[in-house]
Amino acid sequence: MSSRSALRLSRLRLRFSALVAAGALAITGLVALPAPAAQALAPAPVAYVADLSDNTVTALDTATNTAVATIPVGSSPIGVAVSPDGASVYAANNGSSSVSVIDTATNTVTATIAVGAGPIKLAVSPDGGTLYTANSSANTVSVVDTTTNTVTGTVAVGALPFGIALSPDGTRAYVSNNNGNTVSVIDTTSNTVTATVGVGLKPNVMKVTPDGTRAYVGNQNSHTVSVIDTATSTVTATVTVGTGPFGLSLSPDGTRAYASNNSASSVSVIDTATNTVVATVGVGNGPFESAVTPDGTSVYVPNGYAGTISVIDTATNTVTASFPLGSFPYAVAFAPAATAVPAADLSVAVTDSADPVNAGDPLTYTATVNNNGPDTATGTTATITLSGAARTITSTSASQGSCAVTAPTVTCALGTVADGAAATITVNVTPTAVGTLTATTTANATETDPAPGNNTAAQSTTVATPPTADIDVNLTAQPRLGILAPYLTYTLTARNTGPDAATSATVKATLPPGTSANNLSTGCTTAGTTVTCTYGAIANSASVNKTFRVPLGLLALGPVTVTGQRTASAPTDTNTANDTAAVTCNALSIVLVTCP
Repeated sequence: MSSRSALRLSRLRLRFSALVAAGALAITGLVALPAPAAQALAPAPVAYVADLSDNTVTALDTATNTAVATIPVGSSPIGVAVSPDGASVYAANNGSSSVSVIDTATNTVTATIAVGAGPIKLAVSPDGGTLYTANSSANTVSVVDTTTNTVTGTVAVGALPFGIALSPDGTRAYVSNNNGNTVSVIDTTSNTVTATVGVGLKPNVMKVTPDGTRAYVGNQNSHTVSVIDTATSTVTATVTVGTGPFGLSLSPDGTRAYASNNSASSVSVIDTATNTVVATVGVGNGPFESAVTPDGTSVYVPNGYAGTISVIDTATNTVTASFPLGSFPYAVAFAPAATAVPAADLSVAVTDSADPVNAGDPLTYTATVNNNGPDTATGTTATITLSGAARTITSTSASQGSCAVTAPTVTCALGTVADGAAATITVNVTPTAVGTLTATTTANATETDPAPGNNTAAQSTTVATPPTADIDVNLTAQPRLGILAPYLTYTLTARNTGPDAATSATVKATLPPGTSANNLSTGCTTAGTTVTCTYGAIANSASVNKTFRVPLGLLALGPVTVTGQRTASAPTDTNTANDTAAVTCNALSIVLVTCP
């Protein structure tokens, strides 16, 4: 045992006249309680164990007898109590004169309440609204409003108040005065002492039967348990137990009382109908304040000197498990096991099909709703809201469920999304103005989301001014004369005057009726009196030529006119004034043709 622990124990020996032995077993692991026979069982409660030396409260899963949380509290926690709804655990910190409030949902301390000096035991009213602490160094009881966690009253009692218990209706508080060998009876309506009952030597832990007719108090130095008739505030029985009873607990039905005999390392089992000891169960060294499980099947006994917990089967009065826990386990109380609340962690991701995108070009947003579990998400919904640059929503779809559009929002009912599964939503839009377009998606489900921070995601897209490329069409003709095979060679030029590069262009040449073309450049085709030439990429200020021939032997005498016209190009050509060019040659004979 550390010197710090020894000092604390020395102080306790003087204060409570407890027979404290040195030494505590180190924690080496936790021994699991053997599994009961298969049957339908309620969820196992959680035991909260105050460790006097470690300044902690340990949350213990009683299904496996393993610690699920170790919660730092104040100095020398010596008593624990649980609110009726199981939502809060209160730890009395004897050394720091305070009460730590523990949230059982998170197993964290949410408040610390300053009370009278040296609190030992505490009790919570049946409605959970009031907490009472027995303050050993102040000879008082503090009355605490649990809604505000503030002390609202102080009641003077006997010397060194130790234990405290409430009547089932909460109208009476019974306080054992360790140095006064008495029990003070407090009217909780007026917060005044209405009676003082003499009991054995060094009374400590108290309990009141479920029917409220009797109060039991262990007398450490008399080695007895006093039974008080609550109607008359008199002792009606004294039960001899083991040496140094330092803890007391009652079964939920009130038929059994369990006295922890600190100096005998045993627990006396009392039949409360006859007030006789019906069994004595050996436990670890130095048992302190025990507690009975809510179903009445087990008693958990903290053995402070041994640093262990003994579990007694109430049906057989035998120890069925013993395991190390902390340095100096002192007191234990039970909270009901938390009912598992279905939870589904939804997360959202949004992507765009292009960034940047040109105004007027199609853009697709894809929102993915992932269920990271642990449970199935039901009633899943998602909304995609568009903001920023003007746009038109052209269509929507979802991998499951359905979507409705009320611009600028798309609302989708996705239904059920299994743990580990995902649903996707596609929103097709056409930006109509330059700027930044943002799609924000939020998903929700019926189940609690343990991490709501990832339920919303957004994707922003830059909408740029669309590029333009002005294709200037030019057409020239060059005659090749002769008697055998005269022809005209035409050059069809596509010149890009910018400002941006052209990715493609198509120019069509229309020939006079009755004519045809041959010797076409690559990329050109002919059909009847039409020649169609396609151009690939054309840089800004660059030109690309295509040529074809028209035989003169097929021409009638007179003017011969061929017209070239841009029929398509990309990107957009906003200047149509230079999309057409024509050239007219004058055929005087097959050996005389003039062209401009």
